[in-house]
Amino acid sequence: MEVLDQALDAVRTFHPLTVPQREALLSRTMAAAAHGEFEPFKTSSIFDSTAKHPDWLGEEPQSLREMMPT
Repeated sequence: MEVLDQALDAVRTFHPLTVPQREALLSRTMAAAAHGEFEPFKTSSIFDSTAKHPDWLGEEPQSLREMMPT
């Protein structure tokens, strides 16, 4: 119940950032976010299990294979 109460309290007290607050936050984080160095799960394949197991994806459909360069 404690977690549920916490979630309900968050819903009751939530208010979105104002435009100036949002702009200030974006300006403080822009340089760090520009190159994706803190998001390797999005910018690399090291956390992508399908990169290590491409067979999981199966074969491309024939129509797509015909579009691919050989």
